[in-house]
Amino acid sequence: MNKTKPLNQVRSIEDEMIHLITKVQNKSKQKGSILDHVMNFAASVPDFRRIDKGNIRHRLNDIIILMILGRTCGHVGRADIIAFGRHNQNKFRKMGILKNGIPSEATLCRVENGIDDLAMADRMQAFTANFREELLNACRDREIICVDGKAERGTIQENGRNPDIVSAYSFNTGITIATEACREKSNEIKAVPILIDKIDISGKIVTADAMSMQKDIIDKIRNKGGDFLIELKANQRSLRYGVEDRLKEHRPLYSYTDGPELGHGRIETRTYNIYDGLEIIADKEKWGGNMTIIEYESLTIKKSTGVRTSEKRLYVSSLPTSTPRQGAIVRNHWSIESMHWGLDVNLLQDKIKRKSSRAARNLDTIQRIVCSIFSVWKGRRKKKADKQKGMAELMRYISMSFSRLIRFLAQK
Repeated sequence: MNKTKPLNQVRSIEDEMIHLITKVQNKSKQKGSILDHVMNFAASVPDFRRIDKGNIRHRLNDIIILMILGRTCGHVGRADIIAFGRHNQNKFRKMGILKNGIPSEATLCRVENGIDDLAMADRMQAFTANFREELLNACRDREIICVDGKAERGTIQENGRNPDIVSAYSFNTGITIATEACREKSNEIKAVPILIDKIDISGKIVTADAMSMQKDIIDKIRNKGGDFLIELKANQRSLRYGVEDRLKEHRPLYSYTDGPELGHGRIETRTYNIYDGLEIIADKEKWGGNMTIIEYESLTIKKSTGVRTSEKRLYVSSLPTSTPRQGAIVRNHWSIESMHWGLDVNLLQDKIKRKSSRAARNLDTIQRIVCSIFSVWKGRRKKKADKQKGMAELMRYISMSFSRLIRFLAQK
């Protein structure tokens, strides 16, 4: 009697990989997964090469996808990205990507220097816009847009300075909305108005450091229907010292204290005093409209030594004095500093050397997209534990296998 062999119901790893990739691509076309938007972004970047002439071996969008996915898994250098591509070459081919092999390090260098950095930054703005409204609807809070600059310390220009990129960062969604590079002989003061023109700030709160305490910037925010909260320092000397002198003669309309709170080995107590700026600011006509003064005082005790330190800061805002918890908005501005810290720690932005400002900005755009991918994933998750996971933790998890990376990007 012939015995039939039992069916082998265990799929091979390769068959499982093909099934997973096909499933993710089909779903992404229907429901807009992160992977689908990443591919659309890569395809939208203009190709700087002469496609009608010469031997073009690799598609530009394939190279961009390789750079994004490689850095998402924690591979920050070109050599590491190439090694990542070679290790997963068969899986990329099954996705229809990199059919002619993995590009060389010289090719990655030419691509970073050749892509139009302005066009790529604009495409990044369109990429993040796909998720911005979705995540804002989920949180239902008034959006806070933090504006700040960051120096690209891995690149030195001919004048000896580092390129500076000013970005608009949404505190509510955790994604970079838009960026603007400072010109070689300019600074953030001229770049911020151009950045504000790129984004919709109507009904939103714009926060910035003292560099942005300029009349034309404040007027632009007011004209576009937004509110602002900006730190006041000695770059506006007469305004700063005039406010300091008059605060001694007035009592705050509102005052409240947060803390004490324990964090990072310190016990911190924060006090916020709210004043009516029209009673304090001498040159009201210059700045126009209602103004609110926020005095921030902090008392910090280092837990290990008991050493006490105090700090006082002043902020100017167009928000009404009765706006609840203005101190929270002050603290929310520091989220953009945390994002910049993440670029340096998780993606080693300041340690990566680039010879040209164009390559440095293209690298910055790719890295901000990577940061946005993690923020979007957390924003779409339902579990509170998933939302609290850090970028480094998620990078370690998905870097363990290509299947985990694909599942991560399939988040809808």
